[in-house]
Amino acid sequence: MALQLSISEASDKGPRAQNQDAVRVVTPAPRLAASKGHLLAVADGVSQCQDGGLAANATLQALALDYYSTPETWTIPHALDKLLTAHNRWLRANGGGQPLLTTLTALVMRGCRYTFAHIGDCRAYLLRGGKLRRLTTEHVWEQPGMEHVLKRALGLDEHLLMDYIEGELRVDDQLLIVSDGVWASLKDSEIHSILHEQAFDEICRTLLERAHRAGSQDNASALLVRVDALPESSLSDALAPLDERALPPQLKSGQQFEGWEVVNVRAESRQSVLYRVRDSLNQTWLLKTLPASLHDDEQARHALVLEEWFMRRVASAFTPELHPLPQRRHLYYVMREYAGATLEEQRRQQGLLSIPAWRELAAQLIKAVGKLHQRNLIHRDIKPDNLLQGEDGQLRVLDFGLTFCPGLTQQENGNAPGTPSYMAPEVLNGAEPSTQQDIYSIGITLYFLLTGHYPYGEVEAFQRPRFSKPTPPSRYRPDVPPWIDDLLLRAVAVEAKERFETAEEWLLELAQGESRPLHSSHQPLLNRDPLRFWRYFALGSLALNLLLVVLLLDQ
Repeated sequence: MALQLSISEASDKGPRAQNQDAVRVVTPAPRLAASKGHLLAVADGVSQCQDGGLAANATLQALALDYYSTPETWTIPHALDKLLTAHNRWLRANGGGQPLLTTLTALVMRGCRYTFAHIGDCRAYLLRGGKLRRLTTEHVWEQPGMEHVLKRALGLDEHLLMDYIEGELRVDDQLLIVSDGVWASLKDSEIHSILHEQAFDEICRTLLERAHRAGSQDNASALLVRVDALPESSLSDALAPLDERALPPQLKSGQQFEGWEVVNVRAESRQSVLYRVRDSLNQTWLLKTLPASLHDDEQARHALVLEEWFMRRVASAFTPELHPLPQRRHLYYVMREYAGATLEEQRRQQGLLSIPAWRELAAQLIKAVGKLHQRNLIHRDIKPDNLLQGEDGQLRVLDFGLTFCPGLTQQENGNAPGTPSYMAPEVLNGAEPSTQQDIYSIGITLYFLLTGHYPYGEVEAFQRPRFSKPTPPSRYRPDVPPWIDDLLLRAVAVEAKERFETAEEWLLELAQGESRPLHSSHQPLLNRDPLRFWRYFALGSLALNLLLVVLLLDQ
């Protein structure tokens, strides 16, 4: 069952010549409602400034259009903040020399949760169990006589500061948004009484009538939503519904299966089976499904469907292309096979990376994982085995089976996900997934491909490692310059706060480091700094000569 809502709205200019309030309700298609939610909003244009009505209506138009264009993997506050920050710049740039100002209180209801984005002096209330609770605070000056003077609004300041309020939904909850033309003339107790006394469809109109009867001289707007039913499944279930289709049978070489020719088994484990298949154009692909032992494992089935869902939403040059599979009748997905080798296969065949090759790889890997983080995804299993270096020179991230999306993925209880030697220390202690953990895994991967060692030693699955001071890469590779030592040791710091905050920050530091010469502190001083070497040589010769003079005088 999907989230079911009843909605009522009303807006009136009151005694004013124009209505500069705006109300918007967006009910998207079911699939989009599951991933992005229902959007409702009230904006109150500031009449003392340039065309407040334009500011209010333009804001709700931008919100309705742009919110549903943001990535489905973004959290609601992150998506709203991104688009409202951009719209704030638009308001400041398009007022013809005068500010376009509006307040905004927007509500997104997705799954079993609600999120408010609030700035200005509208109010949001929650009626639950017969009790009315105010959820927002007005952004006005508190001095006497300035109670309605805004100190925060869209278009007012260069740097936008929104309030975000989140909470769980319950059946029969009622969420109300009213402009100051309503609440400034009605006490909370009066609003509470109207919510109890009136029929649902009459509440918003009654609030406006009572406010104007009480002396309101402003535009007045009200928007009310009631929760009639909550979804039975989790949000991730709704986004990637559990596929009831049967698993493919065990496939054999030469067999035809749903338009694919099976070439061979590419890889097999307890968690998955990977077949190499060929399409009608003789192009090779990889078909991933579950082994027969997991046929009745709902968690494994759901994980496979969610893995495909994530990969389709982060499609880029750094991830394998997925086939659309219009005729799929079994539970699997298909991705393109690329000529090349994983970084682990390359290491075994070709040995450790040269410094120039390491530089190029590091930039690609950091940028690739940064793309995932921009889509609000944490890979959680970055390691050489899951990174494919194609013959086309492109690095691709593989295996999204452990990928975590905040707000969508349920965190597992029990064993920490990932490969022990590449897992950040806080993961082993049960910490919430974070992008810093991927940063750590990148650091371990690049360290290992450069030296063939781990900075804290190899970690086995049954161990509880102790993380002491990491060994600098230059201890194993004298040709490693100091700046690479610094970057890698920072990336694998025991404390997450000491690592790079983002992949973009690391990429910038790497680019700056690449401008430095490839000198190492372990090279002879004559090679690193010839001038200093000869200066020291001259001083040493002078000291030796003085010593000889003293000895001769003593004789």
